Amino acid sequence: MSKALLKTGRPIFFSLCEWGVEDPSTWGPGVGNSLRATGDIADNWERMTKRVDKNDKWASYAGPGGWNNPDMLEVGNGGMTTEEYRSHFSIWALAKAPLILGCDIRSMDLDTHQILSNSEVIAVNQDKLGVQGKKVKKDGDLERLWAHTTEAKVKEQISADLDPHACKMYIIIQK
Repeated sequence: MSKALLKTGRPIFFSLCEWGVEDPSTWGPGVGNSLRATGDIADNWERMTKRVDKNDKWASYAGPGGWNNPDMLEVGNGGMTTEEYRSHFSIWALAKAPLILGCDIRSMDLDTHQILSNSEVIAVNQDKLGVQGKKVKKDGDLERLWAHTTEAKVKEQISADLDPHACKMYIIIQK
């Protein structure tokens, strides 16, 4: 199928979806652009974070032209808090996952619109290096610490206090 699509000469985004059963992240780059690495998501914190953890397993296989896809975004569907949706969108952006909306855009509220249109978070997703963020630490009070490679480097310490399920994204800009 991918060869036939390439022969059309048109730009096409080809999504491979077999729910991660056959580990498409290992064989899908070069065949499809979106590699469905997990089962179906649901609009709740637990299911979303399970998709995140499964998607993280395949981070080293992803890159420009072949992106791991932990499923569509549930932001705005009503099953999570605003902070949980903000975390959901931020993790998808950091993972370089396709930002495919699963909500009805005709009826989204202001919080949902602000989350989904955050240009700084979208820029993280569209970073030109295309390196999928990875979980780098999980211990004690620190639930999840994620990082991804950019051209900028940090020499000092960065920290934040967060409420449960909230997130803080630092965008480091090289001067």
